[in-house]
Amino acid sequence: MAAGEYAAAILGPVETASLASLDLNLLRTFLAVYRSGSFTGAARLLGLSQPTVTTQMRALERQTGRELFERLPRGVRPTPVADELAARIAAPLDELAAVASPTPPAGARAEPVHLAGPAELLCSRALPALAPLIAEGVRLRVATGLTDPLLDELRAGRHDLVIATTRPRGRTLHAVPLTDEEFVLVAAPIWAERLTGRLTGRGPARAAEDEVHGQAPGVRGAERQGSIGQGSEPQGSNEQGAERPASAGRNAEKQAPAVPDSFDPAVLHEVPLITYAEDLPIARRYWRHVFGRRLSRTAAVTVPDLRGVLAAVAAGAGFSVLPRYLCQDLLASGALVALLEPEDPPINTGFLVQRPGASDNPDVARVRALLLRAARSW
Repeated sequence: MAAGEYAAAILGPVETASLASLDLNLLRTFLAVYRSGSFTGAARLLGLSQPTVTTQMRALERQTGRELFERLPRGVRPTPVADELAARIAAPLDELAAVASPTPPAGARAEPVHLAGPAELLCSRALPALAPLIAEGVRLRVATGLTDPLLDELRAGRHDLVIATTRPRGRTLHAVPLTDEEFVLVAAPIWAERLTGRLTGRGPARAAEDEVHGQAPGVRGAERQGSIGQGSEPQGSNEQGAERPASAGRNAEKQAPAVPDSFDPAVLHEVPLITYAEDLPIARRYWRHVFGRRLSRTAAVTVPDLRGVLAAVAAGAGFSVLPRYLCQDLLASGALVALLEPEDPPINTGFLVQRPGASDNPDVARVRALLLRAARSW
C-alpha cells in the first residue's frame, strides 16, 4: 500500500482526495508535535531541525486545508481538528513503528519499562506490588513528579506508563481507573487532645480522662479501609482508641484522644498547617467538600513530598490533610489521630495512563496488568 493510500485508510473517507497524497512522514511529525506540545520538542524526538518541523506542519495544514495548531509564546496548542486527527492516527502509527523497529536478538533482555507518577504512591504501593516482576527480570526506570508534566512527557514518548491523579484530556492517551484515595484530616495525639478540650469546653486533662472512661464521643468510621481496625466495637468504646495488638506499641491508658462528632474547623486556626504546596490544593479541597467553606490559611511548613508532611505531622508540628493509604499505619498505632471521619469524605481517583496502541516491549503489558490487579486491594 502506498503512503497516501495508507494515510487515507487511517483517516477515513473525509477529504480523501487531499489525504491520499499525504506523506506518512508528515503524519509522524504531526504526532510528535501533538505529543510534545512544541515544534522544538518534536524536532528533538525525531532528530530533525526545528525549521524542518515547522515547514512540514505548514505543508500538512495546506494539504488538509485545516489549522492544526495554535502558535503560543511557548509551544503550540492543538485545535479540535488536531485532537480528532491525533486520535485517529496515533494507534496505527504506533503499531507501524513497532513493526518497523529492529527485531531484538533471541534471548535479548527487554528494554526497561519507564513508569512515572506521584512519589508517595509509587514508593508505598506500586513498587512493592511490582516486586515479583522485578525478581523475574523485568527492569524499571521510575520517575516522579506532578501529573500534568508527566502526561506531557508520556505523549512525548519518555514514559511507558504514568499513574495520574487526574484523567487526561483528549483521546491521544488511554486511561483506566486504578485506585481511589480517601483524604483524612490528621494531627498528632497531643494536638487532638488540645482540640478536644476546645470543642467540648473541658480542659485537655479532663477531656483525656473522659476519653479513657468512654464518655466522649468517638471518631466515627475509623476502621474504614483497614486503617484502624475491623468489625464492630464494644458498646461505649472509642473506635479510634479500640483495643489493638501489643505490636502496635500502645495500651488502654495511652489511647488516642477522641474528637467530638461536631467538629468546628475554626479551632484549627492557631494550629500550624503542614502541606506539600503553597496553594494548599488537598486541604482546600477538603474544606470545600467537608465544611462547605473556603480555606483561608497560610502554610506553616511546605514539603514537596507527602511523606515529609506525614513525618512532620506525626512529630507534632501541626495538622494536615493526607491520603489515608499513606497514614493508615500511624492511625492504627495511635501515633496519628483522624480529627474527623465524615460520612462522605473527599475521594480522588488515580488513573493508569499509556499511549494508545500496543507497545513493542512485552514487559509494559506485564507491569500494567499487575498494577491493575494489585490496586484492587489498595
